[in-house]
Amino acid sequence: MRVGFVQFDCRFGEIENNAYRAAHFISHQRADLWVLPELFNTGYQFVSKREVAALAEPVPNGPTTQRLIRMAKENKTHLVAGLAERSGKSFYNSSVLVGPKGLIGLYRKIHLFYEETRWFTPGNLRFQVHPVGKARVGMMVCFDWFFPEAARSLALLGADLIAHPSNLVLPYCPDAMPTRCLENRLFAVTANRVGSESRGTETLTYIGMSEVVDPKGKILYRASDKNEEAHVVEIDPKLARNKSLNRYNDLIKDRRNRFYVKS
Repeated sequence: MRVGFVQFDCRFGEIENNAYRAAHFISHQRADLWVLPELFNTGYQFVSKREVAALAEPVPNGPTTQRLIRMAKENKTHLVAGLAERSGKSFYNSSVLVGPKGLIGLYRKIHLFYEETRWFTPGNLRFQVHPVGKARVGMMVCFDWFFPEAARSLALLGADLIAHPSNLVLPYCPDAMPTRCLENRLFAVTANRVGSESRGTETLTYIGMSEVVDPKGKILYRASDKNEEAHVVEIDPKLARNKSLNRYNDLIKDRRNRFYVKS
């Protein structure tokens, strides 16, 4: 199975142009699954709820999700992409999983970061895993990585791979994802962005370093911290189904739930 990410500089409010640029990147390489950044179509640094309302779209009938479905069909692939979702009177920082036949999965970011808490409603959908070709794929978005429960929940649901759209500004995630993969024995594709945004009172600089990590915590490929690029890696999803460390220890079976603190 071939999996890849697109790392690029998403321009705030330029929905059509951002979607066009993403389509351009994926059209030059073949992959079974592509992961795009968080809020790839709108940009990240909102400064008001009014802006969110103007740029958010319904799923699956909004123009961006429909565009992603067309991209998947034209390129015979699957896509995970982050976008601002409108649902009724609520707005979510969401990611969608689409294929040539339409929407497959929707995830709403559970752990909101920084000023996202002013503009978005915390996600209200449970983690889910969906079949994509030979793999079982789960989604989380950016800051979710900071909470081990997110990746562990997807592992317990049988995920082989975590698709992880991101707009990372803190420096920790690229070096932390190998631990998330190692402790759960699964693959992860983190698609971050590059560039910066200066809207409102501060500048946000995105750290790039999108990466593909394997179930033993090995970084199969890491992008630069500044350059735009798309990269594809070939993986074997079955490697994520062996949770055994040795003939005595299994990372899932050895869990002792009755001793763990419950919230």
